[in-house]
Amino acid sequence: MDRFLIRNNKKPNDGTQNSEPAPEKKKYDESSVKVRRYLSEYLGLGFSATKSDPVNAQCVLCGQVLANSSMKPAHMNRHLSTVHPSHVGKPIEFFKRKQEAFASNCLEIAKVASISSKALRASYAVSYLVAKQKKPHTIAECVLPALVRVSEIMFDTETATALQSIPVSNNTISRRIEDIASDIVIQVIEQIKLTKMFALQLDESTDVSGEAQVIVFVRYQDCSDIRENILFCQNLQSRTTGEELFKVIDKFFAEGGILWDWCLSVCSDGAAALTGKNNGLMAWIRKKNPKVKWLHCIIHRQALASKRMNAHLHETLNEAVKVINFIKARPLNSRMFKLLCQEMGSEHQHLLLHTEVRWLSRGKILNRLFELRQEVHMFLLEQKSAFSSLFENQDWVCRLAYLPDIFDKLNDLNLSMQGFRTDELSLNSKMCAFIKKLEFWLKKVQRNSVSVLPTLDKFADDSEIDNLNTICDCIREHLTKLRDELVSYFPSIMNQDRTQDWIQNPFVEDVTSSSGLSDKLTENLIELASDRALELKFQNVTVSQFWLEVKGEYKELSEIAMSALLPFGSTYLCEVSFSAMSLIKTKHRNRLSVQNDLIIAVSDIEPRFDNILAKKQPQVSH
Repeated sequence: MDRFLIRNNKKPNDGTQNSEPAPEKKKYDESSVKVRRYLSEYLGLGFSATKSDPVNAQCVLCGQVLANSSMKPAHMNRHLSTVHPSHVGKPIEFFKRKQEAFASNCLEIAKVASISSKALRASYAVSYLVAKQKKPHTIAECVLPALVRVSEIMFDTETATALQSIPVSNNTISRRIEDIASDIVIQVIEQIKLTKMFALQLDESTDVSGEAQVIVFVRYQDCSDIRENILFCQNLQSRTTGEELFKVIDKFFAEGGILWDWCLSVCSDGAAALTGKNNGLMAWIRKKNPKVKWLHCIIHRQALASKRMNAHLHETLNEAVKVINFIKARPLNSRMFKLLCQEMGSEHQHLLLHTEVRWLSRGKILNRLFELRQEVHMFLLEQKSAFSSLFENQDWVCRLAYLPDIFDKLNDLNLSMQGFRTDELSLNSKMCAFIKKLEFWLKKVQRNSVSVLPTLDKFADDSEIDNLNTICDCIREHLTKLRDELVSYFPSIMNQDRTQDWIQNPFVEDVTSSSGLSDKLTENLIELASDRALELKFQNVTVSQFWLEVKGEYKELSEIAMSALLPFGSTYLCEVSFSAMSLIKTKHRNRLSVQNDLIIAVSDIEPRFDNILAKKQPQVSH
């Protein structure tokens, strides 16, 4: 059994013998490696020198590279005899020609790679411009040949050839637009996730092909100011109910990682599908977040309140529209009326056609009709129309003079509330000011004075009308009804709620007395209002920029202010987008999927082209 035992042959260390340490392994030292030099004789073996450090040998026939350690004549001879046996023994002049041809090919390949990379970037730039200008995708194919021709004339053929390599086909432009739109939406979602606070504006309408489209805008804050951008545009496959609208929005939120808890408010029009308490969109949203505030578009409410008028004014408006249609709807009448205006030396030669679809049209068409009332009266007499008697009725002409005045004032209010980055507080202030001006006009009219109505006032002076009782009674009735309608649509304005005045201007005296804040926050507001440096800064920035700048020092006040400034006050952005959609998706392009084009057309976010191009392989057009 002893032969199966492993015996320990080591002798015990009794101190009489010194045990020698085990030899250490030699470490690899890069500096000790020999670096070979390239010799000109190697070209006779078919190898040239590379520009690397250390230098390597590269075959001028196939491009294979030998490492510096393998740069030996034996290795080169073996490569030449085994890979290129037909070139063994060739003179060095032969390999010099091959070296020059190989270098030329390398430069050409590098040049083509550079051109293809630039062509890819140019293709994305062209696609971005096409979508931004709301043009058909095929327009680039029409413009590129013109650019090529211009380049041939102004520059050279080489530049024109390079331009021809830019891919601009219909399908290519569509794919590029999709990539750019996706990048814009990703940027918006990333910013929302950082701030975790946003407000929505949405509306639904039907495009030229009969498809129901829902557009959603989002307002959020970044490090310096409030931003607003389109979030998405989606067509609805079935009914436009509140449940279907919610499913579309909720699906987008789920895919983007957006939480309903971050939503502060939703602004839309007063459609039942949006505002229904049981099955409306807001009912479904409040199941996710009960604290979401719903706002009815202030511009929409103002337009609804302005439609009501008394019977006399309504009849005058309808008769005026009939007169205009009598002239404009018939080409012969329109031409004859133009000739009459030219003969009379009139400033205008055409009437404006009224349409209920276009905003602000009533004031403009009535103003033009009143300016051309004498020409219209003469033309109607020549045509033996019964409408000519209207212009012989002084009360009717007075009412016609009043309508442009009041519609101009309503139009000015409407235009002042339109625009970007408008909030509920500022729009309510404008509406409150208009109601107060209405009350002032009403007091003037009650004293039989029409000085606040310039068109009617000038007509009364020119016509020497002494008794204005009849028209003043009519105006007083209309202004009273208009004021009551506006108050019914904006009940909160008349309550004189001053608890949010400190948000719009925290440096007003005694603003803290009606702030509605807790004692601690009121003390913080007093401290802020007493800071002279902050007051000077407030004068040079917007309200939202100011509250974001003081967020580090007055965080709670800033958050309360931003929660009041973020909500949209109107659906103006959606209306602008639907107008853009009508330009993008026409009856000749009614099969176009408009979502990506619309995102680029109405967005002010610059796409990150470097990120997009990093994921693409350059390819030139063939």
